[in-house]
Amino acid sequence: MPACCSCSDVFQYETNKVTRIQSMNYGTLKWFFHVIVFSYVSFALLSDKLYQRKESVISSVHTKVKGIAEVKEEILENGVKKLVHHVFDTADYTFPLQGNSFFVMTNFLKTEGQEQRLCPEYPTRRTLCSSDRGCKKGWMDPQSKGIQTGRCGVYKGNQKTCEVSAWCPIEAVEEAPRPALLNSAENFTVLIKNNIDFPGHNYTTRNILPGLNITCTFHKTQNPQCPIFRLGDIFRETGDNFSDVAIQGGIMGIEIYWDCNLDRWFHHCRPKYSFRRLDDKTTNVSLYPGYNFRYAKYYKENNVEKRTLMKVFGIRFDILVFGTTLKYVSFVDESHIRMVNQQLLGRRLQDVKGQEVPRPPVDFTDLSKLPLALHDPPPTPGQPEEMQLLREEATTRPRDSPVWCQCGSCLPSQLPESRRYLEELCCRKKPGACITTSELFRKLVLSRHILQFLLLYQDPLLALDVDSTNNQLRHCAYRCYATWRFGSQDMADFAILPSCCRWRIRREFPKSQGQYSGFKSPY
Repeated sequence: MPACCSCSDVFQYETNKVTRIQSMNYGTLKWFFHVIVFSYVSFALLSDKLYQRKESVISSVHTKVKGIAEVKEEILENGVKKLVHHVFDTADYTFPLQGNSFFVMTNFLKTEGQEQRLCPEYPTRRTLCSSDRGCKKGWMDPQSKGIQTGRCGVYKGNQKTCEVSAWCPIEAVEEAPRPALLNSAENFTVLIKNNIDFPGHNYTTRNILPGLNITCTFHKTQNPQCPIFRLGDIFRETGDNFSDVAIQGGIMGIEIYWDCNLDRWFHHCRPKYSFRRLDDKTTNVSLYPGYNFRYAKYYKENNVEKRTLMKVFGIRFDILVFGTTLKYVSFVDESHIRMVNQQLLGRRLQDVKGQEVPRPPVDFTDLSKLPLALHDPPPTPGQPEEMQLLREEATTRPRDSPVWCQCGSCLPSQLPESRRYLEELCCRKKPGACITTSELFRKLVLSRHILQFLLLYQDPLLALDVDSTNNQLRHCAYRCYATWRFGSQDMADFAILPSCCRWRIRREFPKSQGQYSGFKSPY
């Protein structure tokens, strides 16, 4: 039996024998496979942009508001009411704020001729008195306008209030004028200058394009790149009425989203503008509705310091600049929505925790205008209807259902493996019945009659031809589901639909070739 090894084996050298075959068939087959592999790697690299380096945007914002308003005001002069006309320009109704914000005055209350002296407080539940015993010397309240002297004095007629040391006469508690004094501010325009920088790429740009027509006005479809905005149009985009908000004021967000691709051959870097109401719209039930503050203009009269107190109502505009891609997902068994930063994604959406954001309230008052036959029993108060319809226990999950699916109705993604996580999303976070089994899903998302109505409502001249009808209805159904589940249109634009819902819609409105493009970013 030979030895396992010897000293001579250590110094041996082996090599494979190469046989070269001259064959047209084998040569063609070899290069065919080489081309396929090279093409796939190149396509995957370019389509998924794996070669790119992602970077957050650094931004600066500067604004200029322009417009003229005429205000008619009644003043009391020598006991006689007199109508005075004032012209307000930019310096009168705009106020500098910290950060990317600006304020436009739309309404005001004025208290003129105030000076430091003693006077009776404005009548309220806390200031009314009948004698000096009802007043406490040195007492002050955060809601009062001065420091009590301990005396009870006559305010007007038979009304008595505690005397205070303050700026007198005391500001009266009045309702904001209706309509707003600067209601014409609806026609004011604001120019927004936004510069952005990607320091890692040494790339800087701005939202004002070369050759901009300075007479343009922003329009969502006709002029989406114009940086000049009419204030009334901003509120119209959010479904609000400027004249109503102008009475007590409010807060409006102007969102600028930059989605930049800095590839030389696919270069794209343009802003997309959207608007969002940020304050509480229900001013009739809010404790402190609207947006207002006070400021004073000081002057001297006969060597006595005086001031004019202004309680200003108006609209604060907050400019929010985004340079990262955010996505939103919604689970039927959760009351909130999850916001996910796509740059942080690396695993399937079903497993990404994300940031919890409250679900926007949905106004269903306009549903009466649609031909919906929703005559089901009313839902239990305080419980969403889709939650009641899906309280039944989960059925046995099919064997071919993906492991991440919780409802048993999802199908595997058709996207490449590197992007498959974008579609690995179920309608539920925990096992249970699928949302596609609910009656609401059938009526709000799958009703062909309703979808055709919505398409024609948006474009009355739309031709619903046989070849493209299913495509139009399918994409309209996607939008209906996103609007239903996410409420806010801004969220719906970045929403990712669950696999079970997408495939249920596709079965109802199939594509003729059977090949679907899969998830695409709205930009």
